[in-house]
Amino acid sequence: MTQPVGILPCQSISDLIDQGAVTAPGGVGGDQVQPASLDLRLGRRAWRVRASFLPRPGGTVAGRIADVAMHELDLSAGAVLERGCVYIAELQEGLALPAGIGGRANPKSSTGRIDIFVRLLTDGQPAFDDVADGYRGPLYLEIAPQTFSILVRTGTRLNQLRLKRGAVAPLAAVDVGVDLTGVIAGYRARRHAGVIDMDLVDGHDPRDFWDELAPRRGELLLDPGEFYILASKQAVEIPVDQAAEMIPIDPAVGEFRVHYAGFFDPGFGVAEAGGQGSRGVLEVRSRETPFLLEDGQTVARLVYEPLTERPTRLYGDGVSHYQRQGLRLAKHFRAWA
Repeated sequence: MTQPVGILPCQSISDLIDQGAVTAPGGVGGDQVQPASLDLRLGRRAWRVRASFLPRPGGTVAGRIADVAMHELDLSAGAVLERGCVYIAELQEGLALPAGIGGRANPKSSTGRIDIFVRLLTDGQPAFDDVADGYRGPLYLEIAPQTFSILVRTGTRLNQLRLKRGAVAPLAAVDVGVDLTGVIAGYRARRHAGVIDMDLVDGHDPRDFWDELAPRRGELLLDPGEFYILASKQAVEIPVDQAAEMIPIDPAVGEFRVHYAGFFDPGFGVAEAGGQGSRGVLEVRSRETPFLLEDGQTVARLVYEPLTERPTRLYGDGVSHYQRQGLRLAKHFRAWA
C-alpha cells in the first residue's frame, strides 16, 4: 500500500523517535515534538569560525570545521555568541532516517525575531537546511547573531526540523502584506544593546533592546542595515491537516528581506485551536538602500503544504507563546510597560 506523501505530524515523529531514527544522548524529550516539527538542541561544543561553509559532496562537517575553526567553546556552562561573528555548534540530535524520509530545518520563531541567522548542516550535503532522504549522521548548526549578542548553553533550542515523506508539492501560495495602521506599527532593534539569554522567557526589558515605531501616512522608511519587527495585514490561518512556510518574495519588488523563521504549524490562527485572528509577525531587514514601505504592501508569501495525516495535537494545545498574537516581540521580552 502506497504511503501518503507529505509532512509528518507529531505522532509520526514520535514513532520515528521510538524506532531509533532520531537519537540523542539521554533520549529525545517529548516536549521537543511540535505538531509538525521537532525542536533541536545545542550540544556541548561550538566553534567560532572565520567563514561560513558547506561540506564537500561526500565530506563531513567535522572535517571542514577543522579547516576554518578559530577557537572552541564549551556550552555546558553557557557561552556568549557575539553579534557579527559566525559559529558552528554540535546538535544533540542525530538521524538514522528510513528510506524515503527526508527533512528541512528552519529557525524557531523566537530565534528569527531576535535576528539570529541559523542554518542546519549535515554531512555530505552541499546545501543548508535540507536533510537528504534516508540521511544517517550527526547534525550541526551554523549560528550568526546579526543584531544582538546571545547567551546559549547545552540544550538551548534555536531551530526545528520538519520531516517529510516523498516530494511534497505545495497546495497553495498566498501573498502576505504588512500592516502599518496601528498607533505602534512595529519595532526597530537598538544598536549596541545588551546580551539576550535565549533560555530566559519574559526576562528582558524590551526598552533596552527595541524602539517603538509610529508610521506616518501609512508609510515606514526602512533604513539600510536595520532590523524591524512588523505584523502582517492579514490574519494567518493554517488548516489542521496542513503546514505552511513563510518565504521571501522576489527581491525585485523591494530591497529588503522578510522572515527568517518560516514554519507555521497546523492549527496556527484557527478558531478550533483558539487562535482566530492571529497575525504573522514579520522579521524585516533592509538591504543596501533606504526603502519606503507602504501599508498593505506585499512583503512575503505563505506556502501551504499537506501533512500525511491530521496531527493528534494542534498549535496552541498546551503552552503556546504566539497563538492569538498580533504585533509581538520574541518570548524573551516582557510586555511593553
